[in-house]
Amino acid sequence: MRRILRRNLIPHHIWHSVTRKILVLQGLDAVEMAHLRELTTWFLHSKAINGVQGLEVTLAMRVAVAAQACLLILNLDTDYFDDWVEVILYPGAFRVNHEQTDAIGLVHNDASILTGESWLRGPVILSWNDVERDTYHPQAGRNVVLHEFAHKLDGLNGVTNGLPPLRRGMSRKRWAEDFSGAYDELCLQVATGETAFINPYAATSPAEFFAVASEYFFTAPDILKNCCPGVHRQLALFYRQAEVR
Repeated sequence: MRRILRRNLIPHHIWHSVTRKILVLQGLDAVEMAHLRELTTWFLHSKAINGVQGLEVTLAMRVAVAAQACLLILNLDTDYFDDWVEVILYPGAFRVNHEQTDAIGLVHNDASILTGESWLRGPVILSWNDVERDTYHPQAGRNVVLHEFAHKLDGLNGVTNGLPPLRRGMSRKRWAEDFSGAYDELCLQVATGETAFINPYAATSPAEFFAVASEYFFTAPDILKNCCPGVHRQLALFYRQAEVR
């Protein structure tokens, strides 16, 4: 890490010009920002960020993506982003096709339009239009970079199920109780047509609930704390933000 930083540290004028506009970083103090700059430098050295469909990726774009991704591991370790090497940026939302086999063995091709996707052992794929919107024109509880990289943390156990590898001292039982209770309540709200307390997409699965909750934890912590205090508490412990969030 020291060798990487010594040779590749992001120039101060670029770092400052990009990060001063990113609202989700505004709560960090000078020491945290300095550490985030180091993590972002490591990220850009270790991971390729490539554009497709003619998208030219500038250093400022790469810094914007990497800095927000590294916010998740600011108080953790670079090991949390092991076992993959690439971020792919599309100009906008992209189409994906997935094969699914139904109960009687028939294979169906399902097409979806996505703004982001995270492969378990592969790349993170993002729509730059959505990254740019969430970075510079944010809304509470919405950040596609945080969402997709939260899936990377969730998948460290080999499966994305809303239960990432918990830090030493954390209770798996308490995590399950807090997350399951909030998830079940959200699913009930969505099923009955009530106004959901967070983005109803979180009711898709426990994995999506964890990713959406992580978005709220960093972009709208007060909303999450008010509606899901147990989930907020668990994420504060997991992200080692208990003393500042």
